[in-house]
Amino acid sequence: MMKQVYGWAAPDVPGDYLRITAEHLFADIWTRPGLSLRDRRLLLLGVIAAQGLDDIAAIQVNAALHNEELDEEQLREIALFLTHYVGWPLGSRLNTTVEKAIAQRARQADGR
Repeated sequence: MMKQVYGWAAPDVPGDYLRITAEHLFADIWTRPGLSLRDRRLLLLGVIAAQGLDDIAAIQVNAALHNEELDEEQLREIALFLTHYVGWPLGSRLNTTVEKAIAQRARQADGR
């Protein structure tokens, strides 16, 4: 499920922490009925924006684009919408993350 959610599998690292965490999160939580992967991604983007977690936001934004759960305009709208609930500084950080991901994908599409 992690590969489906993010487009890549968890790295093989020593110890149980990452394995147990990933197994629980992706085997039990992301697979529960009632919400689509897109629904879960939207909720997660809101939580991440509220906490100002830019590195995790970048992972989620790129995964949403990669999986075609959200398009560029929807991600821009999410950033604008959330800004009014999480505050301008945190919303601006999410918007910057969205714009960077969109620009990076455009560069990759152009072969740069």
